[in-house]
Amino acid sequence: MEIDVNQFEKVLGYKFVNKNLLKEALTHSSFSNENGQDLLNNERMEFLGDAVLEIMISHYLFKRFNTYPEGKLTRLRSKVVCEDVLYEISTQLKLGDFLILGKGEEYTGGRNRKSILADSLEALIAAVYLDSGFEKAEEIFLPKFKEFIEWAATGKISLDYKTRFQEVIQRDHPNSKIKYQVYREEGPDHNKTFYVKVFLEHTQVGKGEGKSKKSAEQEAAREALVKMGYINA
Repeated sequence: MEIDVNQFEKVLGYKFVNKNLLKEALTHSSFSNENGQDLLNNERMEFLGDAVLEIMISHYLFKRFNTYPEGKLTRLRSKVVCEDVLYEISTQLKLGDFLILGKGEEYTGGRNRKSILADSLEALIAAVYLDSGFEKAEEIFLPKFKEFIEWAATGKISLDYKTRFQEVIQRDHPNSKIKYQVYREEGPDHNKTFYVKVFLEHTQVGKGEGKSKKSAEQEAAREALVKMGYINA
């Protein structure tokens, strides 16, 4: 499979000096398993990217929350450097569209698999780090995590609000339908902000914003839960 390198670089907002680093970061082990073990895949890069991401987030948290003790910083970091957040950011980048997968993984939905996307994002962080150093990797990726850091610091990231909202509505309003609607988008394609409203039947019960439709829907569901008295603000 050929990657549209230029298109992905536009989405990422970074132009690679060494294009092979990008190709390696986007190549899943299933492809090399099917096409020859000598082909590079992103497993080693994932290892490095995990370490780069951890120091990146740790450094930011250390400066941003300068009164937090070690234990609180550690717990906050664990909420941000996790598969769910990595997956969310990978969907913002449309990373799945550019992965090089084996036929079996492609057939079974690997392009949208949470673990594959999260691991590939770590590999991508490593690729930028190897290509241009830590400061450039931080410049490209840290802004994508800041929203989730603030959510984690206020407790908003610890729950799947959409699932919780669905559960309480099924319990208390079993015949009512939930609908999410994007009513505004702002910003360029690589850095959009989405604005979402959530309706219970025809009544708006919450709204939210985020760097992806999914994160905006989560915030809208959280607001609905607060307004309807299911959780505290």
